[in-house]
Amino acid sequence: MRPPLHDPEPNLGPDSGPDSGPDSEPGSERDAERGGADGKAGSALVLLLACGGSFVSLLDVTIANLAVPDLQRDFGSASVADLTWVMSLYAIAFAALLAPAGRLADTVGRRGLYRAGIAVFTLASAACAAAPNLATLLVARAVQGLGAAALVPASLAIVLAQIPAARRAAAIGAWSASASLAAALGPSLGGILVDVFGWRSVFLITVPIGIGLALLTRVAADSRSGERTPDLAGSALLAGGIGALVVGVSQGSTWQWDDARTLACIAGGLLLIVAAVARAARHPRPGLEVGLWRSRPYAYANVVSFLFGMLLYPWMLLGVLYLTQVWHYSELRAGFAMTHGAVVSAAAGLAVGKLARAVTPRTAVVGGALVLAVTALWLGLAVPEQPAFLTLWLPTGVLLGLGIGAVSTGVSSAAALSVPPVKFAGATGLNLTARQVGGALGIAALATVMQREAGHGTDAFRDLFFIFAGLALLTAAAGIGLAKAAAAAGAPADARRDAGAEAPVGERKEMTV
Repeated sequence: MRPPLHDPEPNLGPDSGPDSGPDSEPGSERDAERGGADGKAGSALVLLLACGGSFVSLLDVTIANLAVPDLQRDFGSASVADLTWVMSLYAIAFAALLAPAGRLADTVGRRGLYRAGIAVFTLASAACAAAPNLATLLVARAVQGLGAAALVPASLAIVLAQIPAARRAAAIGAWSASASLAAALGPSLGGILVDVFGWRSVFLITVPIGIGLALLTRVAADSRSGERTPDLAGSALLAGGIGALVVGVSQGSTWQWDDARTLACIAGGLLLIVAAVARAARHPRPGLEVGLWRSRPYAYANVVSFLFGMLLYPWMLLGVLYLTQVWHYSELRAGFAMTHGAVVSAAAGLAVGKLARAVTPRTAVVGGALVLAVTALWLGLAVPEQPAFLTLWLPTGVLLGLGIGAVSTGVSSAAALSVPPVKFAGATGLNLTARQVGGALGIAALATVMQREAGHGTDAFRDLFFIFAGLALLTAAAGIGLAKAAAAAGAPADARRDAGAEAPVGERKEMTV
């Protein structure tokens, strides 16, 4: 028997040892290979359930972006700054609860947490659509973000636990593609809905989807690690710390960086995160799986995710700003101009999964990040003041979609499959938290640069495209570390292939054999 192919970690619990592979939990790989969940048809439904959870969660990150003018007409006493909290509160709650939700999914059951998440998300969506005033809408949006945070790690953990290893790469590709497509389609879909039906429709549209997903949860196996509920106090410290940090960073350019509120949120958030890590290091049932970071491939995957978030989220916003402020597109037209990149991103994610025998996570991350760097340099050198959709925006959008799809799928594969099966949800939650925090920092930097260079025409955009090129190169460098980390762990070559550091995604076996 070979030793575990991930670095030893003290907090994995009794179910994560060499005998606890996927066969140790209901609905696992061996069940799927026997035809669990009604064979291939059941696996397709499980994948649909997982992709649906990621789709609705990420859709609501961006779908309300173009609703601000319509909201201002309905809530005339509210300022634009007040209305931006409709987007911010969802993002803050989403980022803050991802890591604790992932840990909870591994212990109390992935299906149970998915059901709770989709119920909370759907009810909150209905409350948003029916909100009689801004205060009610803001509370409902925060609750909606909480439900989304439960959905995302539980959804990927469900599909990884029930899909055979040979098909996991394609499943991760589909899951990543649905998330990328939702986030990028949000502005254009939201623009259409607001233009035709009003702002309430952007929240109402997810209600029937949520009901359908809730009914579909019966196909998911209720797998869990068997451990007791994790430390709730530690989870609260972690959620509060991440939430405060994201608030401080995202509002810094509005409140000013030396404002007492900004400093209090950032300093307080960091202190709470440090307290959560210290508590987790000595608690028998930690709310934060600090032991996961002892796996070097997983640690590198989190670095990649953080840098990718710093690049991805501000880039999507910058594209809309460039089209509306420089080329003077309407918001709706700008949303449509971003759509082809979203479609290509989804297709690239699916392709990376299906071509897993030729594409490793390292290849996907490094190759995709280099494509993003080339695209950013091209845009930074060009930056035309006159519209050039066919000669510039269309080809760069295709390249952007290819890069985003490849990096997103590659880093999701590297993070999820560098840990034992009983830790899938916790690992996913932490990895996505790193991306969300990176995204908050990236958007804050974007806002700061845009404010500093206001009135300087395309100079601010040129500088930001060059900054994004640098971030893409850093992401590629971190992606190289995905393989180097596994090699440094001292595993033999065939073991590293099984672990997925050097092997193509689709050839991975279980983490312990």
